Amino acid sequence: MLTTNPQALRTQEGIIVEMDSAPVDTLLEREWLLTNSRGGFSSGTVIGCNTRRYHGLLTGTLTPPANRIMALSFCHESVSVDGNEIILSNCEFPDHLAVQGMKTVSRFRRDIGVHWDYDLGVATLAKSLYLLPDNDTVALVYQFPFVQKSFDLRIRPLVGLRDFHALQKSQTRLVAVWKEDRWVVRTEAGYTGQLVLFGEPMEFVQDGQWWYNFHYRIERQRGQDCVEDLWSPGHYHARIDRPCQLIVWASLLAPEAEIRHDSYDLDTVIDALRLREKELVPENLAADPAAQRLCVAAGQLVTERRIQGRLSPTIVAGYPWFLDWGRDAMIALPGLLLCPRRFEEAAGVLTTFARFVSEGMVPNCFDDYGGNPHYNSIDASMWFVHACFEYLRVSKDHSTFESKLLPAIRNIIEAYRRGTRFGIHADGDGLITGGDAATQLTWMDAKCCGVTFTPRYGKAVEVNALWYHNLCHLADYYRGRNADEAEYFGHFAGRVAISFRQVFCNQKLGYLNDCILPDGSADSSLRPNQIYAVSLSHSPLASNWQQKVVDVVEKELLTPYGLRTLSPHDPRYRGRYEGDQMSRDGAYHQGTVWSHLMGPFIEAFLRVNHFDRISRIEAREFLQPLLDHLTGSGCLGSISEIFEGDEPHAPRGCFAQAWSVAEVLRAYCLVSK
Repeated sequence: MLTTNPQALRTQEGIIVEMDSAPVDTLLEREWLLTNSRGGFSSGTVIGCNTRRYHGLLTGTLTPPANRIMALSFCHESVSVDGNEIILSNCEFPDHLAVQGMKTVSRFRRDIGVHWDYDLGVATLAKSLYLLPDNDTVALVYQFPFVQKSFDLRIRPLVGLRDFHALQKSQTRLVAVWKEDRWVVRTEAGYTGQLVLFGEPMEFVQDGQWWYNFHYRIERQRGQDCVEDLWSPGHYHARIDRPCQLIVWASLLAPEAEIRHDSYDLDTVIDALRLREKELVPENLAADPAAQRLCVAAGQLVTERRIQGRLSPTIVAGYPWFLDWGRDAMIALPGLLLCPRRFEEAAGVLTTFARFVSEGMVPNCFDDYGGNPHYNSIDASMWFVHACFEYLRVSKDHSTFESKLLPAIRNIIEAYRRGTRFGIHADGDGLITGGDAATQLTWMDAKCCGVTFTPRYGKAVEVNALWYHNLCHLADYYRGRNADEAEYFGHFAGRVAISFRQVFCNQKLGYLNDCILPDGSADSSLRPNQIYAVSLSHSPLASNWQQKVVDVVEKELLTPYGLRTLSPHDPRYRGRYEGDQMSRDGAYHQGTVWSHLMGPFIEAFLRVNHFDRISRIEAREFLQPLLDHLTGSGCLGSISEIFEGDEPHAPRGCFAQAWSVAEVLRAYCLVSK
């Protein structure tokens, strides 16, 4: 049975789900994810029934990490014994759940791949899926260690070959051609690439047909189109009469790519995956199982982007649907790359974004289809400066910092002081202001049908906490290097601190205002953004106010999975994240819990308690539910983007979020020192 005790799911074999007596609906909420360095991925549920348009055995990238194509959805598998068919796969249709495969599958396991164990009566089957680390190729492996009686195996690939945000329909014309000893599937239009299929040692029976009306329940819950047709070029067939191993290889190639007679060795693939996982965990964390799992989860979110003809590391904000966002990458970088001591990749990410600084702004996101980056964030540049100084502090790499990062930092600080896009500038009191009622420039950026749900224009509390923090960093950096610069930034920071306390400290309510509007009025909504005024290493607040902030955030906003985005006592509070996009966006920052906010809360909690032993023990207890979530719910082996504000705080949004994993790892390192 599926245990509800997360500890039972963690073994040296990986994360295990026993399925023989678990409710199907529970199993359908357990997901898995494999990723590669290109931004390609494989994902699904532990029973193999796809519940999202983003689920599939192979989603590749035509312009890494963008232009993702859901190429191979799943394989319909069956065995025939004495004329009796046993179906191994599971799927859902609008009017029924077809889970005949549940009769024979006994458990799921995730390590460097994903694995299912079956008892077929006449044989045992261990099915495995591996995603190659640097290639949009999967190996679907069928191992029969015990065969009592001969039978026939059929494996029918079901092909999507469509944009991963879309759904396939039977009006699309797909064709399969035999080329260089393998089958090549493409659409008639051709722009979604080529799916190359190769089975060994099996025969392929060409039998093209459409399968209709696959239903994705999570898409229905999200108010999206939820029914898809899939095409099959035919099926693989093998007669099994002794223990053996069969493999179906599937690769996504660009539309113009030449079909080569490539061959892969499974043992080499497995060795490469094991080596990659080992390299993700630094020696100082290798003996700690929780830290090890977090480092592996972090590694799934680091990918590459081709810039000016060369590959550069970047951070995918979240799977299954986000690409590399500037704000997310900079918040995530200390946890994802500095805690595991992956300094070369950290430098690569920072220099990549530094090259794209425009008018003092780093990109908030890169285009899904490889177009120009988008500059629409007031805080991404501030997080970039913070991440650069964190990189210098941890890596001691003065050369990269001074030659490649410091010029971008100075560009940003001067542009913010003088003025840049969206009216972003330092006001007369030294504080940063920007935006208007129609913009969504902070991380609380939900907008739908022309409605900006949390505009937060003017002076946002976390932006100005970061502004002060970064000015202090520059003053500290120049101290002993350039007295004039040190004095300038130190004086500027002092003026900002005075203004910060004057406008944000709400004496009546005992916490910080969330935003100061251009007319000088205060938005005193009780939100978690104020926690950064305590968690950052340079705080503009006196110690008594730091304590007040931590106390009110703990009392009103803290949940087992992060901080609520709005107090439950606020009439605008939304405790459920559900329904169509308008409904979901309306709840996104109006009470929904964000797991990455556990990081700054724990750091702030430790700071006001002087990082003493007792506070580390308490902070470790705050963190435990998210560590349990990592292996016990949602996407096994990762951490969800958000959770509902109301109990039981169901996981929602992206099932593997970069800054969620990063901040939990960073907080874990803080409490474990």
